[in-house]
Amino acid sequence: MMKKTILFFSLALLRASINAQEESFSKLQELDWKQTFSDPGTSNWSEKWVLDGLKARVQNSPQGMAFHAGPIPAEDSSHSVLWTRQLFSGNIKIEYEYTRLDTATKYVNILYIQATGSGQGDFTEEIFEWSELRRIPAMRMYFNHMNTYHISYAAFGNTNLDAPNDYIRARRYMPESGRGLDGTDLEPDYFQTGLFQPGITRRITVIKYGNDLYMEIIGPGKKKLCHWKNTSLPPVEKGRIGLRHMASRNALYKNFRVSEIVK
Repeated sequence: MMKKTILFFSLALLRASINAQEESFSKLQELDWKQTFSDPGTSNWSEKWVLDGLKARVQNSPQGMAFHAGPIPAEDSSHSVLWTRQLFSGNIKIEYEYTRLDTATKYVNILYIQATGSGQGDFTEEIFEWSELRRIPAMRMYFNHMNTYHISYAAFGNTNLDAPNDYIRARRYMPESGRGLDGTDLEPDYFQTGLFQPGITRRITVIKYGNDLYMEIIGPGKKKLCHWKNTSLPPVEKGRIGLRHMASRNALYKNFRVSEIVK
């Protein structure tokens, strides 16, 4: 009886927490957002984006912007990142349609939110000043030398055994710390979401507001809201948005929009 009572209250607390997160996200959606970036994905991608990666391909069509990383798994030069040419400041909302084009069972997609360089040595705040150092986009060049939020999604580990355990995870990079990714996690992680099957379009909305970070994923028959709070690491306040595909990962993007609260 005691175990059932504890389980009941645990579930009640979980439901209350989820309801509170959904209410907070709904209120943020209703703020006075002003769209400052829009790309339907159907015309020349290079007008609004800049590419890191020697082996990546980007193609536009009436269906959207198809972004293909290089083909060789785990090879640094097959990784790739697409950056917005535009910078964004303060609180932002990012919206886009995402469709997996790969059937990979390893590696990840990443959304970088407001990335700038560390400001130390060659890694100036303006990341385009050291694009040459990212022609081979090794992951360490980003987490060791950039201030940014990172959300990995449609994500798997680095072995085929990880394939059933897809996850969504957020980080706040701490550049020049000497610790790599250690200490960058924002809790919680979301496992076994089952959200990102190949060929199924999902509508994604990400809001960064103050120290809160939300990601909502909506698709046929499924909806999920993820929430992270940065309670101890420095805030992220301005920078570019990036789409990272680890080697062998491919996806279609459409109707990519960014909104800010313009004062």
